[in-house]
Amino acid sequence: MEPRDDRSAESGEERAAVRPDRGRDRDAEGRARNARPRDGLGRPLPYGAPGVPRAPEGVVRTAGASVDEAQELLREGRPFHAHEVFEDAWKSGPAEQRALWRGLAQTAVGLTHAARGNTTGGARLLRRGADGVERWAASAAPPAPGGLDTGGVVAWARALAERVEAEGQVPDAAAVAPELRAER
Repeated sequence: MEPRDDRSAESGEERAAVRPDRGRDRDAEGRARNARPRDGLGRPLPYGAPGVPRAPEGVVRTAGASVDEAQELLREGRPFHAHEVFEDAWKSGPAEQRALWRGLAQTAVGLTHAARGNTTGGARLLRRGADGVERWAASAAPPAPGGLDTGGVVAWARALAERVEAEGQVPDAAAVAPELRAER
């Protein structure tokens, strides 16, 4: 068996050189990691194709930094990557906030699916995420971490779910991205 390349580089372009005939992609610790480049909606592209930079996984951020980074990715039309930021917060944040971050990750994945053309699955995930954020907000004392506007996110997710389901149209992820903080 041929030795594997070191795949610890963070850049998707650097990892894009991995050949599929070498077996399962692994990171430096030996965990399975798909090294294929991805498009803006997180869909895998062929090895060697140009992709968008991937959000690094497993990063511990403050709540405010998580919201800032996710907001930027959403505005760029990259909800799949925003979901990875929310997932990091869900996995590394305080236990009492995990349901909030999980709900936010589900709304980002819902937007991802809707923008990929899976309007039924997208609407379901948007609603599931909205329900999770709403349940968390009902049980937590304000303010929400990172200045999140939980009510605004819930309203956005439910309205978008209704729209993609009723119209059956694939939304442009950047054009319909939510504002995660209330307008000041």
